[in-house]
Amino acid sequence: MKPIRSSFEHKQNRIEIIPLIDIMFFLLASFMLVSLSLTQQASVNVNLPTATQARREGNPDLLQIAVNRRGEVLFQNRVVTLGELSELLRNRAATNGTATPVYISGDRDATHGAMVGVLDLARRAGFERVAFNVRVDSTR
Repeated sequence: MKPIRSSFEHKQNRIEIIPLIDIMFFLLASFMLVSLSLTQQASVNVNLPTATQARREGNPDLLQIAVNRRGEVLFQNRVVTLGELSELLRNRAATNGTATPVYISGDRDATHGAMVGVLDLARRAGFERVAFNVRVDSTR
């Protein structure tokens, strides 16, 4: 005997998980925001004393290069040409290694080209840790 077939198609039941994933992400984000807002920072305002006799000593394993508004390059507070700077950087990389941090700072009116030229010289000398030294102005 043949079974009687229905004219309606029989669909397989399945669970759609994509809406569940969306709901889980929403709940996760909600809990993260709520937990961040519950954190309270307790601090005490203190008026710390300042040192009158102490002076800041520079790190000998740190190279500081500055570019002023006229495009002059200062290496360790001494005016040098780009050729001299290249030679000084290569010598320093040979003696101290290329992991020595190099900080390049520039005057507000220094040109972009002068700054990039100094950055390029430091990279060509082989220094791996080269960064621009900036000052954050909190009064703005």
